[in-house]
Amino acid sequence: MTTESPRWFTSSYSNNGGTCVEVATNLVASRDTVPVRDSKNVPGPVLDLSASAFATFVAAVKGDGCDLA
Repeated sequence: MTTESPRWFTSSYSNNGGTCVEVATNLVASRDTVPVRDSKNVPGPVLDLSASAFATFVAAVKGDGCDLA
């Protein structure tokens, strides 16, 4: 049995001085999970989101459906 490891990446829009998150979308097919972590704290905690929760989050951010103020 092989264990698939996350392949981390940041958005191509991330050029804001290092305040970024990294995601690993390669685990969606095998685990239905999108791990998310702080790019400045790589060994720190990882938040595992379901693929549908991550998609909802991305859609809300793209549609300005999040009130982050």
